[in-house]
Amino acid sequence: MTDLATTMSGTSGCGDGPWYREMTRYHCFVLVVAALGWLFDCLDQQLFTLARPKAMQDLLAVPAGDPRIAEWGGYATCIFILGWATGGLIFGALGDRIGRAKTMVITILMYSACTGLSALATNVYDFSAYRFLTGLGVGGEFAVGVALVAEVMPDSARPRALSLLQALSAIGNMSAALIGWGLAPLEERGITAWRVMFVIGALPAILALVIRSRLKEPDRWQATTRDQRIRRQTGSYRALFADPRWRRHAFVGLFLAIPGVIGLWGIGFFSGDLTRVVFRRGIATTVYAEARAAAVGDPARLALLDRLEAWERQSAPREARTSLEAEEQAVAAGVESTISGRQTRWQSLTMLCQQIGAFLGMYSFGWLAQATGRRPAFLAAFLAALGSTVLVFWQLDGPADFWMIMLMGFCQFSLFAGYAIYFPEIFPTHLRSTGTSFCYNVGRYVAAFGPVIFGLLTSRVFTGADYPAPLNWRYAGMSMSAIFLVGIVALACAPETKGRPLPED
Repeated sequence: MTDLATTMSGTSGCGDGPWYREMTRYHCFVLVVAALGWLFDCLDQQLFTLARPKAMQDLLAVPAGDPRIAEWGGYATCIFILGWATGGLIFGALGDRIGRAKTMVITILMYSACTGLSALATNVYDFSAYRFLTGLGVGGEFAVGVALVAEVMPDSARPRALSLLQALSAIGNMSAALIGWGLAPLEERGITAWRVMFVIGALPAILALVIRSRLKEPDRWQATTRDQRIRRQTGSYRALFADPRWRRHAFVGLFLAIPGVIGLWGIGFFSGDLTRVVFRRGIATTVYAEARAAAVGDPARLALLDRLEAWERQSAPREARTSLEAEEQAVAAGVESTISGRQTRWQSLTMLCQQIGAFLGMYSFGWLAQATGRRPAFLAAFLAALGSTVLVFWQLDGPADFWMIMLMGFCQFSLFAGYAIYFPEIFPTHLRSTGTSFCYNVGRYVAAFGPVIFGLLTSRVFTGADYPAPLNWRYAGMSMSAIFLVGIVALACAPETKGRPLPED
């Protein structure tokens, strides 16, 4: 990568042909660097989602299936998202003030270190505190990353480059799914796999720091900081809301972001938990059959296995198992570890299918937005997200239905490519990172209560004999899917930006 500084604003001069023909080597370098930062960011997010059910069970010291697991999982997710939102607002403004590249380095260091700390948690309270600190770093990545790419890329290549940046985040999510799949055998043997996940999640983000040592600040940003009049307003939320145009754009972006974030973190990312609940009965039947085959000739163990399986089928209170003798407790714990490990495998496969759909959906949004405009693309995405989410929580019943997970991932994640493309297009350079952060992260303050509401719906509203698992999960997911209608309403006030250059004042 030579002569980066001299080529950072250049283009190939090709006005036709594929969009990437407009990009120089430096453009490609910036895209790869920003993609790595966001990829590792998303790896951390998904490791948390994957580790959450077992981490909550262990930290609360409750048996599998206890409704407090979903409830406290919702609280932990809420706290993580609040940290994300807070960090996004802080680092978004900082990205306009001190530069995109410098801010990205700070955010990566923060979320990398705090991800590792999550592995040391001893209860739900310090675990939640570590997740809040991790969220501070995670939150700053998106706004400065998309601002950097938007300002460096040629106008004709910008929408596709930003959609590709967002689509590549699915690689981080897929990596988390593969890590979960690979660690599932540890869980089957009774080893605490979720702590190992967080240790792994702390490592790869450090690699991006080496690459960022060669990253330059965008020409647009450097030119803005040389203008003293504009510099005084750079990274200022007061300046953002003082101008009626930017204020209106900020609120439009906010109400576009809220349904996407709630839809993903308050509904979509609970699909892995749904899989654990839906598949448990079938997994347990197989595990008990295997255990009985291994216990042939041992009448006492066979009788115990029959009793345990009867409790499983009848959803008997888990407290009944406390009456077992110590040796019987060990057998029950071994069976439960095997069931939990296999549930983690299916949960990981759920995430992998979701992320395959996500990659295709996010990249497709860039094509659709360029072909039809930003507003029609958003409308199609909100409607598709609503329909596909209801479908998953209504009908998912076995491995043959995993195409629904892929479809939901395609539709829900396509919205986030829209945010990456659209938000930088509705704010000027000196407020681009600030405005993008406001839309994306103030939306997270509202969205943070989505997982809490989901947890409360499963444990407090749709509960009791009338709503046995997984019926309570189905009703909760379908009820919350109505949030996508908010985005459709917000589109009525959204300006169309297709074919327009980035605003400068």
